[in-house]
Amino acid sequence: MNSQKPSQTGFQGLQVGALESRMAPEMGRLISRNGGIPVVAPSMQELPLSDHPQALAFGDRLLSREVDVVVLLTGVGCRTLLDILETRFTREDMKNALGKTVLVVRGPKPAGVVRTLGLHPQIQVPEPNTWRDILDALDVAYPEGLKAKRVAVQEYGVSNPELLEGLRQRGAQVTPVPVYRWTLPDDLQPLQQLLQQTLNKEIPVLLITNAVQVDHLIKVLDDPAKIIQLHSALEHMFVASIGQLASERLRHHGFPVDLEPSHPKMGILVKEASQKAHTILKTKRQTF
Repeated sequence: MNSQKPSQTGFQGLQVGALESRMAPEMGRLISRNGGIPVVAPSMQELPLSDHPQALAFGDRLLSREVDVVVLLTGVGCRTLLDILETRFTREDMKNALGKTVLVVRGPKPAGVVRTLGLHPQIQVPEPNTWRDILDALDVAYPEGLKAKRVAVQEYGVSNPELLEGLRQRGAQVTPVPVYRWTLPDDLQPLQQLLQQTLNKEIPVLLITNAVQVDHLIKVLDDPAKIIQLHSALEHMFVASIGQLASERLRHHGFPVDLEPSHPKMGILVKEASQKAHTILKTKRQTF
């Protein structure tokens, strides 16, 4: 049991659940700094694919000039893809081949990786960097559509079928290039404990920072009765989502979204959640 004294600011001593994995320590510190008692349980881990046939096939097509547009979705995924390609191709060959394509980057992190090659992306997707924003940016660049354009999409974690279908609807020949995947953490006990506390309605606040976290909650529960119980618990809680992708996944499963921050950043999510939690919890408790 956490022995921290309740704070009179922000969360004011509320227990705050979070499913952050890679930045779990930072999330805990942010919650504490904003007056909450952190209950952080990693819900996912990034694992390199044990085999990379699709990535290497993409490299072959890239060097054969059979790719017109490359969509880079994440910094980590972009870096991993380059590392995979360097097992077969030289960096100079990759740079030259990518320099003959249109590079589309979703946010500053993949843009930074591209610049390490001495290249500059032609299309930078604006915040909040959703799949819809990617399609909108391409619509501006290609007002007549993507007919016959050969588009490769560097995927992250799970595939985004809406993005791939949107590209196909615009006439593109689409090749997904998965380079890593999300899996459950090796040690599930912290996540199972947080879930049980949630089902018991012991945690009034839940912060979601990645859409896959929501899928993993469902996977770990693996019981229709417990999923119904989770729905009930979340209706009584304050649920904050970092942005549109995570919110869409929550709503897909029928879960509430009480807050999206003004910018999709972890620090802003925690701060704005701490400012709104008590008001929204009071309203929910009056409703239920």
